[in-house]
Amino acid sequence: MKRDPYDLPENLYDFAQIPDFQAVIEELAKLAECEDWNYHNTPSNTPYPILANYVRNTYIRLAREKKIAYSKNVQSCCFDTGLLTRAQHEPIYMEFTVNTNPQIPCYWHYRKFFRKGDSDVRNYVQLPEMAFYWDDPSKLVFDLRKELVVNAEHIIQDNKSRFPVPYCTMLDYNLQLLITGGVQAVRERLRRNYRIAVPQYFITAGTIQLLIPLCLSSNDKADLAIVVEDYGTMYRASTCLTLDQAMNNARLLAKPDRDWLNP
Repeated sequence: MKRDPYDLPENLYDFAQIPDFQAVIEELAKLAECEDWNYHNTPSNTPYPILANYVRNTYIRLAREKKIAYSKNVQSCCFDTGLLTRAQHEPIYMEFTVNTNPQIPCYWHYRKFFRKGDSDVRNYVQLPEMAFYWDDPSKLVFDLRKELVVNAEHIIQDNKSRFPVPYCTMLDYNLQLLITGGVQAVRERLRRNYRIAVPQYFITAGTIQLLIPLCLSSNDKADLAIVVEDYGTMYRASTCLTLDQAMNNARLLAKPDRDWLNP
């Protein structure tokens, strides 16, 4: 039995059949404003992995917010990708039509992308809004008045495989000292430039976190991103991400323009 047209499962592939998702991503990359959507440190079998992650997770947020628009006859639907076209800087929408394959349980089937100036707009009474990720904008900025507590031991125990060579092979105690020193150094940088902290959206919990660079090999090159959580009166850091993982999460909110988050 097919799903109800208004049912919004969190997984994009449960929502709609997309026979060649990679081809769809490549099409979107050509249509949208020019941006580096590739990993620089993590091997990938396909181009534009950051964009693929962006589309999947943008849909998750839109499904939670119920920001899917339906055509007047409910034969198609669309959502705002949050991206703009290269030429006219118009919003790009991802459109779906009713799935006619009885073997596929998804109600919808990917159709195409269209821009706000296309004639397809007239099929909808109102176009959908783009995803929104925060209620309190202060969460996007590092508050220098709060203490930053770092659990270096926990970061190592759960994430040592994320550390680049030679740090992933070091004794835990020695690595803990490096982490502590690296965080102290970035704390001083934050005092002079709070914008070093880059906001990210943690899709699982639906919360905003901050990313700060962990520089181990050089003062001006980040090796990892430390994840900072706001606990009200203090910040706490107990995990880390590779730069590619950090870019995936940060890109959901906006195109990062920070020098250090450049995987």
